[in-house]
Amino acid sequence: MTAMPSRLRIHVLVVVLVGLGLAVAWLDGPRSAEAANPPAWTGGVNLYRSGTFTTQKSWLWCTAAGVQIVRNIVDRKTDHSATRQRRYFDWMRAHNRYDLPLSAGVDAAGWTAGLRHFVDDRYRLVSSRSFDSALRSAVTRLRLTNLPVALTVSHGNHGWILTGFRATADPAKTARFTVTSVRVTGPLYGLQSQNGYDMPPNTKLTTAQLKRFFTPWKYPPRAMVWDGRYVSIQPVPVKAAAVTATPSATVRPTPIASPAPTESPGLDPTLATGPSRGPAVAVVDSNASPEASSAVAGETSVASTGEGQILVGLIMVGAVGLVAMTLRAHRAGRRPV
Repeated sequence: MTAMPSRLRIHVLVVVLVGLGLAVAWLDGPRSAEAANPPAWTGGVNLYRSGTFTTQKSWLWCTAAGVQIVRNIVDRKTDHSATRQRRYFDWMRAHNRYDLPLSAGVDAAGWTAGLRHFVDDRYRLVSSRSFDSALRSAVTRLRLTNLPVALTVSHGNHGWILTGFRATADPAKTARFTVTSVRVTGPLYGLQSQNGYDMPPNTKLTTAQLKRFFTPWKYPPRAMVWDGRYVSIQPVPVKAAAVTATPSATVRPTPIASPAPTESPGLDPTLATGPSRGPAVAVVDSNASPEASSAVAGETSVASTGEGQILVGLIMVGAVGLVAMTLRAHRAGRRPV
């Protein structure tokens, strides 16, 4: 008869541990750290911190290094591991929208998927008809979420991270503002620095200077539906992160192991002088207005912060309910007939 209470305690413990495990598993997923209110406005924002920059360890890994830089900023890390860059690159290659040769690297769908998977699930690919609309939406969402923005530069041949800006008014409060300067970080710095590709981390540029580098997408080997658009990957606030239908993706390539980092690479003249090779960052259209956002093709939206908190609460309530039911059943079984 003494075995019954022992079994009951084990049963209750298992139920509680399962509930806690489910909650922890959800919390270990992509972060969604949107605050109720952004930090106080001081005329600008700069998310960059010393130690967060990392140089891409291969000519193909600008998107992987971009993910690493953003993770360092968001998670307050100083990771510069080539192993992790390789992991990000290979994972994102497997999530490309287009079946591109290895020399073309990761396209914008893969980069978006990587930022959503490894950093924060609010990242969305945004294609804009004009430089001004792309920049305004980028700085507004950076301000609202306190997360960096990824930019495709050199017509999609390369990728930078927008880490800050200054403006005449707070984009979180009004649409009547003018961006006066930006802060950008490019992972080629330390590997190559010619004609602006890439400048030292946290470089300050005027909007006119940025426009020289943040240029409309064009991939000469094949037509893409985003040709001529300004493409960025922006952290869209939860309330605005509705999924827009996108064209179905082409067949995804079979994952191929990325090449080992080059120890002493020579200069890459094609990147310095302009796009004449395959894209390091191809572009995926949002299939919507310039300010609209869309999920990666074929991907459904992930629960927002509020929905996730509700999910965790339901899991815990369910666990407590199971415990209570078990206790009631046990007491009922011990009552005299």
